[in-house]
Amino acid sequence: MSTSNFPISRRKSVPVEIGRVTVGGDAPIMVQSMTNTDTADVEATAQQTAALARAGSEVVRITVDRKEAAAAVPRIREILDKQGCHVPLVGDFHYIGHKLLTDFPECAEVLDKYRINPGNVGHRAKRDAQFATMIEVALKYDKPVRIGVNWGSLDQDLVVRLMDENAALKEPRDAAEVTREALVLSALESAQRAEELGMGRDKIILSCKVSDVQDLIAVYADLAARCDYALHLGLTEAGMGSKGIVSSTAALAVLLQQGIGDTIRISLTPEPGGDRTQEVIVAQEILQTTGLRAFTPQVIACPGCGRTTSTFFQELAEKIQSHVRNSMPEWGKKYIGVEEMSLAVMGCIVNGPGESKHADIGISLPGTGEDPAAPVFIDGEKAMTLRGANIAEEFHKIVDDYVETRYQRRA
Repeated sequence: MSTSNFPISRRKSVPVEIGRVTVGGDAPIMVQSMTNTDTADVEATAQQTAALARAGSEVVRITVDRKEAAAAVPRIREILDKQGCHVPLVGDFHYIGHKLLTDFPECAEVLDKYRINPGNVGHRAKRDAQFATMIEVALKYDKPVRIGVNWGSLDQDLVVRLMDENAALKEPRDAAEVTREALVLSALESAQRAEELGMGRDKIILSCKVSDVQDLIAVYADLAARCDYALHLGLTEAGMGSKGIVSSTAALAVLLQQGIGDTIRISLTPEPGGDRTQEVIVAQEILQTTGLRAFTPQVIACPGCGRTTSTFFQELAEKIQSHVRNSMPEWGKKYIGVEEMSLAVMGCIVNGPGESKHADIGISLPGTGEDPAAPVFIDGEKAMTLRGANIAEEFHKIVDDYVETRYQRRA
């Protein structure tokens, strides 16, 4: 895949180590995901975590909501390690995180990061003490934290305070603006408190998640301008199917284009019986299509029109896309740079040859009324013409041969 002619200048943030992964600084923008299994179900959670990691999730977050879940975490880690899956695990704590981390020290020790929501860590007098307990445990085991503020669980005392202050102004701001300020302040004040307790800036990641695209963009633009902490991006409760994908892409693409964001998660609602790994694939595709990272060879395919009444080019595009994604785990181990390869599967003569020449490998299939031949272009030059019933199989072999001869083998 060719790199963008308009490189994005990323905001400089303090790098944070999460297990074997670095977030922020000059590190690539990281893809994160979260399980939706009951964490107390050790086998199911380990299985889904491994699947997310295989799909490309570089960190996986799991819910730790009660003692049974906390007790299960070390066993989940053990199963993953035995499988050779060393993906960092993040514990997602709400309400009683301070108690679970102190009562289950082995859980606290094997997790690679703790997620703390300042909106539900405690109320009034208990808030500071319980927040401090979680930070002290993180310090004890040398773990980073994500201070994750959410629109739906925002600290209401802070909101009321800001609303009262706003009402006293000669020209009060609108309520939405005050609420956005409350999100940012909640994150920044909590981070400041963590630093006062002894936590370094290289152990703190911030997030301020909302479910509205424009609010998310406004909140993160403000947050990024006011700190140099590493930032985790995500549109919370994005929704199901195309709605969730489009909403997440619309929000994150704007922020990423502005250089904001060090790690991302796409919070999709799975279709009934759907695959949880879809959120990982969407995150990767957002980063790849914006030119920020490359994960797997890109397949360019035309949408089809009256010239392409045959469905063959659609079927071939789907087969090639599945083939490269399924092959990528093995290719990635063997070859350097193969994730940047581009392929084109085109349906007629109008744009077919041109697009095929721009790709590393391209095939232009015959449209309605065209000669039943499919020219193949390799590195911009016509290399051969395929005919007959085995075009798909022959093109697969051409792709495999290209990978084997074009990319340097890893030592």
